[in-house]
Amino acid sequence: MPLPFVPPPTQLLTGSETIPGADCSVAAFWSWAMSDLRSNTTRPLLAEFLVARALGADHRPRIEWDSCDVITSKGLRVEVKSGGYLQSWQQHSLSRIIFGGLRAGILDASTNTTTAPDYNADVYVFALFGALTHDDYDALDTTAWQFWVAPREIIAATQQRQLALSRVRQLARGPIEYTDLAQAIDEAAAP
Repeated sequence: MPLPFVPPPTQLLTGSETIPGADCSVAAFWSWAMSDLRSNTTRPLLAEFLVARALGADHRPRIEWDSCDVITSKGLRVEVKSGGYLQSWQQHSLSRIIFGGLRAGILDASTNTTTAPDYNADVYVFALFGALTHDDYDALDTTAWQFWVAPREIIAATQQRQLALSRVRQLARGPIEYTDLAQAIDEAAAP
């Protein structure tokens, strides 16, 4: 039975689109909603974008409920997990870095069911924004990010839903600089 409410594909916005009646652009909304790059909801989006950009896969908008975070034009599925020591609230100590959500179910919209949780990506990228003081915090500086990369098989073998940074350092290749990220992902995806 066909689904009655199938949305059209999401189009990539430029930011210059206007919001009728509000006398502003979409960029103004983005500025209002996403300027706090310390936020645990915004910083991961930036990490996903950086990975997509490194892979040349930023040509389509991010799909919130996709089975993975980035899909390249060749069909490589990449899951991006991120963390940072500093948050957008006052802290007594630096945050412990835990990368969660390594396995998840996939929604089948036609049946409104979810598959059993699994490792759905070909490659996992663990992104750490490493600033230790707010004076040094510039999430837009790609040299302040560190990345670790592992193929699905290594992450799936752990049977874990989350991994601490210490375990990621044991399992994955890295730290990798942003300029070398695309090559490291390609190498992790190679058979």
